[in-house]
Amino acid sequence: MTAQEYQKRNERSYKLLLLFAMISMTMMFAGITSAFVVSKSRRDWLHDFDIPITFFYSLIAIVLCSVTFHFAKKSIQKDKRLQTTLLLLATLGLGLFFVYSQFHGFTILFEHNLVPVGPSSKITISFLYMIVAVHLLHLAGGIISLLVIIYNHFKQKYNSSQFLGIELGAMYWHFLDFLWIYLFLFIYFFK
Repeated sequence: MTAQEYQKRNERSYKLLLLFAMISMTMMFAGITSAFVVSKSRRDWLHDFDIPITFFYSLIAIVLCSVTFHFAKKSIQKDKRLQTTLLLLATLGLGLFFVYSQFHGFTILFEHNLVPVGPSSKITISFLYMIVAVHLLHLAGGIISLLVIIYNHFKQKYNSSQFLGIELGAMYWHFLDFLWIYLFLFIYFFK
């Protein structure tokens, strides 16, 4: 086996592992949203609450994350290192803004006494907190991997012929993006 064949095989293995992880995350969120649907018939279900505006901002931020990560991958494929650096840093900034806006949404819910547990809690809000918190947990993994990618980029480990880390990171961020779009629309229209 040549070095090039070994590299291709290694790349396929990493992509397959990431694909399996994304499928398992999809199944987990399918279970959570199914439980959300089943619980809608409960007496303590809230039908008239508004999703905090910051969740809309987070939707825009995560879509922009996917765009900047996509262009970072395209830039490194053309050996445009400075452009790649700026796009990776923009992705990180947008990802951190996403996290901030999610926590700010929690603050708004708390200010309106919409809490996930306790005597005044409602199952609708408990599901909202769980969905957002679990997504944030997966996003934390994305931010950690993005920090590793940025570190490796500064160490000049990526170029037009070796960009697997950036490609895998972009795949995961696109997944997180589509997942949040689905979750946001699900919560927004199915409440």
